[in-house]
Amino acid sequence: MTEFPDVAAAHERVVPFLHRTPVMTSASLDAASGAQLFFKCENFQKGGAFKARGAVNAVFSLDDATAARGVATHSSGNHGLSLCYAAARRGIPAWVVMPENAPKAKAAAVKGYGGEIVTCAPSTSAREATLADVIVRTGAEMVHPYDDDRVIAGQGTCAKELIEDMPDLDALIAPIGGGGLISGTILARDGLAPGADVYGGEPQQADDAWRSLKSGALAPADDSPKTIADGLKAPLKDRTWGIIRAGVADILPVSEDDIVAAMMLVWQRMKIIIEPSSAVAVAAVLVNRPMFEGKRVGVILTGGNVDLDGLPWMT
Repeated sequence: MTEFPDVAAAHERVVPFLHRTPVMTSASLDAASGAQLFFKCENFQKGGAFKARGAVNAVFSLDDATAARGVATHSSGNHGLSLCYAAARRGIPAWVVMPENAPKAKAAAVKGYGGEIVTCAPSTSAREATLADVIVRTGAEMVHPYDDDRVIAGQGTCAKELIEDMPDLDALIAPIGGGGLISGTILARDGLAPGADVYGGEPQQADDAWRSLKSGALAPADDSPKTIADGLKAPLKDRTWGIIRAGVADILPVSEDDIVAAMMLVWQRMKIIIEPSSAVAVAAVLVNRPMFEGKRVGVILTGGNVDLDGLPWMT
């Protein structure tokens, strides 16, 4: 089972290849939330998203013989493009199974980093089946977007840096899809700030984590959820659910309108680009003001890869 020492080891491994992203503040968002918010800006990360952390840790954990066969994954975008970035740094091939409706900006980034795209229908089952075929055909090492100890440890380096840069946080909040980031956040919290609560923000239209937490058992997920937060459509797995169940304070669902409003607010007030999945964590804080009022809250802005000709407030 992955623990904090694995996060610390991952941090040493990924440092040469990634940015230590800035932590930003906003008086406007503090006023809107009633809290002191500290935004870990992974939209400034290599590849434009936190996913580079897990991908780099996984790729550079491989022995030479395994690495030579290349790596493969399925992804709506950010993990896939990040795996291609990491593979390019090591000089190995990468294959990414992407749904046919994946954001164009993310598909372009996969190609830009030298990855090969294999398209599939926009469902979890189609992604997994197509990836299995790719692995049989290529012999590549599978690097799952979140159901992988190497990836979870790498994602935990984000919260590790945030806690180091902003000590005495009362809470941390991150978006939750498959659960790799929030699992890593829990591990970092356990090692560095055991008194802080960890919360997950989740789209109401892809709420298997919330339903799992309320029932106490891993809940079935929609095979193709409909939410603008494309990076949060993936279902939990046993590996991430085990960490989340033991370590999360709560899962906070937000509506599609909440997500769009939070995304616009960050663009307008902080003058930075975040994608809808990032906005889910911001929305969760704003919608649940009484829960966070008066507290020091670390908010992970997971990425900034958006199609500028298809912004959610334009449709």
